[in-house]
Amino acid sequence: MFENYFNKKRQLRGAEIDEITENSSDLDETRVVGSAVSGNRLKIFRVIVFVIFLLLGARVFYLQIARGGYYSELSRENRVRSIVIKAPRGIIYDRNGEKLVNNVPSFDLIAIPVDIPKDQNLKKQEMADIAEMFGMNSQNIEVIVGSQNESSMNPVLIKENVSQDESLIFTEKYLNLKGFALDQTAVRQYEDGPYFSSFIGYSGKISKDDLAAHPDYLMTDYIGKTGVEYSYEKNLRGVNGKQEVEVDSAGNIQKDFGVTEPVPGSDLVLGIDADLQKKLEDSLQAKLNETGTKTAAAVAIDPRNGEILAMVNLPSYDNNLFAKGISADDYQKLMSDPDKPMFNRSISGEYPPGSTFKPLVAAAALQEGTITPSTTLDCPAAINIGSYSFPDWKTHGLTDVRKAIAESVDIFFYAVGGGWGDITGLGIDKIQQYADKFGLGRKLGIDIPGEVSGLIPTEQWKQDKLGERWYLGDDYHCAIGQGFVTVTPLQLANYIAAIANGGTVFQPHLVDSIKKIDGSVEKLNKNFVSAANLQVVREGMRQTVLSGTAQPLKDLPVEVAGKTGTAQFGSGNEREHGWFVSFAPYNNPTIAMAVLVEGGGEGFSTAEPVTHDVYQWYFGDRNKQ
Repeated sequence: MFENYFNKKRQLRGAEIDEITENSSDLDETRVVGSAVSGNRLKIFRVIVFVIFLLLGARVFYLQIARGGYYSELSRENRVRSIVIKAPRGIIYDRNGEKLVNNVPSFDLIAIPVDIPKDQNLKKQEMADIAEMFGMNSQNIEVIVGSQNESSMNPVLIKENVSQDESLIFTEKYLNLKGFALDQTAVRQYEDGPYFSSFIGYSGKISKDDLAAHPDYLMTDYIGKTGVEYSYEKNLRGVNGKQEVEVDSAGNIQKDFGVTEPVPGSDLVLGIDADLQKKLEDSLQAKLNETGTKTAAAVAIDPRNGEILAMVNLPSYDNNLFAKGISADDYQKLMSDPDKPMFNRSISGEYPPGSTFKPLVAAAALQEGTITPSTTLDCPAAINIGSYSFPDWKTHGLTDVRKAIAESVDIFFYAVGGGWGDITGLGIDKIQQYADKFGLGRKLGIDIPGEVSGLIPTEQWKQDKLGERWYLGDDYHCAIGQGFVTVTPLQLANYIAAIANGGTVFQPHLVDSIKKIDGSVEKLNKNFVSAANLQVVREGMRQTVLSGTAQPLKDLPVEVAGKTGTAQFGSGNEREHGWFVSFAPYNNPTIAMAVLVEGGGEGFSTAEPVTHDVYQWYFGDRNKQ
């Protein structure tokens, strides 16, 4: 019984063992499979970790080795700043060493975008404080600053020429205004500004258009806008210096790395005689007051080299208004003034020259053989061509070229210009050719902007412009400086200077030297009229003073040669410009001058007395002081 029990027990245990053995085999198989999967996962993980470390290593190599220098410099720039030290602008002197332009210290309020607080509340508060301090609108300040990249270290102009009181208040609160600073600069002081503004011009804060043309300038820089200030900007500006400093995150200077000193701009010496400029303008202004007219111009030139001795434009303006930032009201007054005080009549005004054109026509006729020095013509009070009458201002009788110049005989020049009687005229094309050689009808290249060419017409010009053919009457009118002929006061003075010096047309210029290094002078034309023929013209102009239309000039301290001119203008030729051109001393000329009184009446009663007054002072009274 027990044996059967134990046998059954053994059978059951054997079955269990077999089952366990079978299950154990399955478990081992499962374990092997699980171990293989786990190993694959580990390999993948290791590969991923290796790739990640490889990429990180490559990135570290790129940043520290390949681009290390760049990022090192960038990091340095983030903590090292260059503070610009403005170069003093060059001074401008007259020929005698008198200062015409100077520099006056000034401060501008600027913003450094990168230092403006990034927190919007702090930013708005800082701008509100600045607005209150400087009497500005905080929104305007936000717009100015917001127009720049917020990470930029380039200064942005907020307000120029801050007052002393404003600068003191700002200095007290500076530590709490990290994004703003006062920039030490200088503004131009124009001595006796209205006397010289028409050719010196002015400088002012740089504009967006200026920056586009001068990308190397800062937004806080000054730049020449007009006149000599504009033309010689490259010379006057100089080279800015810099101070390199290390700053902390708040913008405070921690370390000074040294200073590169600025290079001052070059000084300019003009050919202008400041005292002559003032005398000529004062005399001309007195004549305007006397005649009730408001506009005039005058140019004086040294015939030996083309230097401008004086250039007067009336009315004038004070260029100091622009140097310190002109107000909207003052600017509007200048722009709306019907007499155009900012218009440089000397180089931009185009006027009929009247009889001042006659010496040129005489020189051309002598050179072309149209007449000789001894040619005479019996000149009546008028000549008639068909149904047209061409009058003179009186009957002159027998006239040669010298008398024709001295007494301003229209009939003689009608004949010389277009032909009459036994004289075959030059014709407009020949007149135009000689006018061009004397520098009329084209720009002379003076060293300030704004020059115009005037007009010496031709037959083709009239056909193209007006759709009309050229008539004999056109020749007549042009030969006496009327009709379509227009010139600038500068051109007239320069052509008279060429007659004075024996036939050399210089390029007129205002600047004589830069830092005392003589500039070259270009000769535009010479020897196109013989010395003998020019001497005949000179004798005619001298006779103008001795026995002609300018006899009041006989009592001057030196011998003067000249020519009056009265030019009609207006729709019905009802008004007259008064001209007088001259040179002196007659035998050794050192000055040639053209004076214009716009709408003032005849030249002998307006421009001629101004010339007399100026020469009396220049050659006489001045030397007694």
